[in-house]
Amino acid sequence: MRFGKTLSALEVVKKSGYKHVLICTHRPVVKESWYEDFGKIFYDTDYKFVSNKSGERIEDFIDSDTPFICFSSMQDLRGSEAAGGKFSKNDYIFLVDWDLIIIDEAHEGTKTTLGQSVFEVAKSNEINKNTKLLSLSGTPFNLLDEFKSNEIYTWDYVMEQDTKMKWALEHFGDSNPYEELPKMNIFTYDLNKLIDGYYDLADSAFNFKEFFRTWTGNIEKDYKKMPSDANIGDFVHECDVKAFLDLLATKDDKSNYPFSTEEYRSFFRHTLWMVPGVKEAKALSKLMHSHIVFGSGSFNIVNVAGDGDEETDYKDALKAVQNAISDNPDETYSITISCGRLTTGVTVPEWTAVMMLAGSFSTSAANYLQTIFRVQTPANINGRTKERCYVFDFAPDRTLKMVAEAGKLSTKVGETQDRDIMGRFLNFCPVIAVNGSSMYTYDVDIMMQQLKKVAADRAVRNGFDDKNIYNDNLLTLDEEEYEKFENLKKIIGASKQTKKADSLDMNKQGMTNEEYETVKKAEKKPAKERTAEEVALLEERKNKKDNAQKAMSILRGVSIRIPLLIYGANVPQDKEITCDNFVDMIDDPSWNEFMPQGVTKAKFKEFSKYYEQDVFIAAGKQIRNLVLAADELAPLERVIKIADIFKMFKNPDKETVLTPWRVVNMHMGDCLGGYNFYDEKYANVLDMPRYIDHGDVTKDTLANKDALILEINSKTGLYPLYVVYSMYQHKLNAIDEDERTFDKQYELWMETVEKNMFIICKTEMAKQITKRTLLGYRVGKIKAHKFDDLINQLKEKPEQFRSKISKSSYWNIKETKEMKFNAIVGNPPYQEENSHNSRKPPV
Repeated sequence: MRFGKTLSALEVVKKSGYKHVLICTHRPVVKESWYEDFGKIFYDTDYKFVSNKSGERIEDFIDSDTPFICFSSMQDLRGSEAAGGKFSKNDYIFLVDWDLIIIDEAHEGTKTTLGQSVFEVAKSNEINKNTKLLSLSGTPFNLLDEFKSNEIYTWDYVMEQDTKMKWALEHFGDSNPYEELPKMNIFTYDLNKLIDGYYDLADSAFNFKEFFRTWTGNIEKDYKKMPSDANIGDFVHECDVKAFLDLLATKDDKSNYPFSTEEYRSFFRHTLWMVPGVKEAKALSKLMHSHIVFGSGSFNIVNVAGDGDEETDYKDALKAVQNAISDNPDETYSITISCGRLTTGVTVPEWTAVMMLAGSFSTSAANYLQTIFRVQTPANINGRTKERCYVFDFAPDRTLKMVAEAGKLSTKVGETQDRDIMGRFLNFCPVIAVNGSSMYTYDVDIMMQQLKKVAADRAVRNGFDDKNIYNDNLLTLDEEEYEKFENLKKIIGASKQTKKADSLDMNKQGMTNEEYETVKKAEKKPAKERTAEEVALLEERKNKKDNAQKAMSILRGVSIRIPLLIYGANVPQDKEITCDNFVDMIDDPSWNEFMPQGVTKAKFKEFSKYYEQDVFIAAGKQIRNLVLAADELAPLERVIKIADIFKMFKNPDKETVLTPWRVVNMHMGDCLGGYNFYDEKYANVLDMPRYIDHGDVTKDTLANKDALILEINSKTGLYPLYVVYSMYQHKLNAIDEDERTFDKQYELWMETVEKNMFIICKTEMAKQITKRTLLGYRVGKIKAHKFDDLINQLKEKPEQFRSKISKSSYWNIKETKEMKFNAIVGNPPYQEENSHNSRKPPV
């Protein structure tokens, strides 16, 4: 960040002599800055800067000899018919023989299907097959693995501060251009030790979302009835939030907080405060205005989240902040409250600190770093240079994870982050834990341990489609192991959804410590100064990493099946799930259903040695903790959380198609109605489900408290989840608000699960997964049966199947003799098996 990527990219264009260049970004507002920098580089050339919204048009130059640089937004290009959109526009852009395509802020949205289609179409014209691609990003965490080491140029905070420190020695007499760049300091406070009751089991950290939760007036969202003296929009835990503000501003022998003394308040005159959302920002602004220290005109409180406070319309958020700071920053105090605005591409030099009061352990490192580095902007105020800037983070585990992620930017692709890199980062950005009046600085050992948690978190978020779950054994494959991977590739290769796996080269042995040190030294030398031995070792090392990458692409077809099986595993919470015992927790029919055909348990055990045991265990524990944390939520919030967990699971191949939650909502909303969690276009998830009424169909099924609904082939439990929530909500609506306590909500939920929902599964694991989806780890029963040979029964003996599941005795029900189901839902297994060539799940 702040490197000067725009100027550098344009200099590349000029020096390389590229005639036709396309700049593409997700942020159309940066066009002016690109145009300004264009003038600085191309002021003495014939180059033209064109865009679809400027005076210069691309069609005026496409057939001329005039070189041009075209600026366009990703949003505009994605709408073009040529890229799969709905509008006839940008035709000229997709016809140009581009020499270079520059992707600005490449970490934003370029990984989507539409984003990829834009680049493929732009590069695929028949005139030029050699279009080059330059990706620019200050926080490229989601991109690094896609490039080889020699395709990446990195300039980061550590390099910047290191150059600043060494400038006088290496450039004696020259002015130091880095002198005004402040040093970052991070202070962490563990709020779990100060304010009880907000521990988030899923993240093992303080739950800011709950702490700053506001009243909505909806008892299902609030978990309880709003007190008569509270207003919609006020904090649910207002007393605790006020106590926290008091803590920040109170001096005593046991505290050391950023606003606890006049000296601190003077230094932190102008700060940025990050909170979870728009409603939370408005509530905090209101509370701070009446606070004894922050209110009464002492601080100018500026809420730039959403539309700001009701009395102020902040169409220009940056201008509002600048007005609060004034032309003389030494005479004013300001606090900017945000939930995202002004955290990217914005400069407020007067900010000296950011208060991180939002996010969790799973917060995006890119967003976190973009936010905290706002305060590292250089400033000279009334002759004083800003030498230091601060981050105050109240979730220590999250802080450590972000620091570990930041250090990764200094790590070359394919390497393990080493102690030296982490040590250098901590030298230039110390992380200090504050516990009452005592402090201690985190050292390299603690940070290296934290990397394991970072790896596990990434593995979970990526559905085990992640290199972090593998170990260095992939770098030492011998001939026998190579043959095993080639055989596995033949099995996985039959799976269409699995990424294509390249062949492995043979006989790539591991390196000795001595060879590794030689390689490290050789990398630091200019290419022309390397010895023949060094060149050979570098080439060998490159081959090893390439082979490891190929091996990972083969294992991926197996790895992405693992998270769902861990999710459903019927094991005690205190028992670790390891690479070794994982297989033994799953019965054979379930293993055969959820794993690729041909990947037996014995074959998996052959490859288990390539998984990083610590990461595997930690990732498995986190998956289960996510479910446990959801169990603490009211039914509505729990359904949303469970659906979020399923978004992390990768959809394997045709043999194990997993219908996404969005498609479940589309099917059920179209057929039966009920409470739907998506908007009418099924583009966005809703905070509160909308009700779809199909008249008698809905009335006789989901709105009927006595209806019996059958799911005939459950694998994930998402169809039953939709059904149970819709029926439960009808029952909840039938009782008075005063009775809708948390316990009562779950009483109705359990009643609906046990009395209204009936489920058939092909395997025991599918049954366990469905139970986990409906009940989590709560004690309870579901009416579900594992039906052996289900598909054959449906195809060859349908009447026998119907007769069996229609008997009340089959479901352990004594009141009636024959079951009368009001509806059957889900993906029928027979249709599923015969629709392999269709991506659309059958209705």
